[in-house]
Amino acid sequence: GRSRISYSSFSTSRGTGGSGRCGGFSSRSLHNLGGSGRISMGGSYGGGYGCRIGGFGGGYGGGFGSIGGGIQPVQVDPTLLRPVHVDIDPQIQQVKCQEKEQIKTLNNQFASFIDKVRFLEQQNKVLSTKWELLQQQGPSGPRKNLDVIFENYIQNLRRRLESLLGQRGQLESELQNMRQYVEEYKTKYEEEINRRTAAENEFVVLKKDVDCAYMTKVELEAKVGALTDEINFLRCIYE
Repeated sequence: GRSRISYSSFSTSRGTGGSGRCGGFSSRSLHNLGGSGRISMGGSYGGGYGCRIGGFGGGYGGGFGSIGGGIQPVQVDPTLLRPVHVDIDPQIQQVKCQEKEQIKTLNNQFASFIDKVRFLEQQNKVLSTKWELLQQQGPSGPRKNLDVIFENYIQNLRRRLESLLGQRGQLESELQNMRQYVEEYKTKYEEEINRRTAAENEFVVLKKDVDCAYMTKVELEAKVGALTDEINFLRCIYE
């Protein structure tokens, strides 16, 4: 994320009649996390003093009157109390779900190939037993033909078994690759969570610093206004 703090200018002016006034100061803002949140502050005073602070769609205003004037009521916007919501990119969750579905599909295919291999191994044992029984019965014309047929069938089964074993190795390698991808995305997701938490903490600290600086500025400006009025009053008396 990025952070930006901008401050505007402040101007003063004073007339010949002994009255002082402050031209005012414009707003200043704090942007964080790509400009998703903004705090703006501004105010001015002449015979009195007025200020406004707005953040996250709200603000409060107040004023200090001149010497002998009343204090205006302060209004607080309840929208300032709403928590800040930082959304997580849904694309990460979507990719994670897709990877889980692909892993499930590969696991199911792997299990089906294992079942086929076991079934073929059982058939191979049955045929081997039959083959041994036929050999024990002795050679004859029709039996020799059966021997050739069974031998060819066994060879076909062995070739199919070798093919399935080769596919099993390929599926295992794909499964390992998918697991590595899942671990990488998991690590990236955790890093993004940590970055977001750090950015939120930094935002809170900066907001507190800005609020303290603004309140200090308001107090100093109020003191300057009071001292200016007192100086003008004394000038009028001695002149």
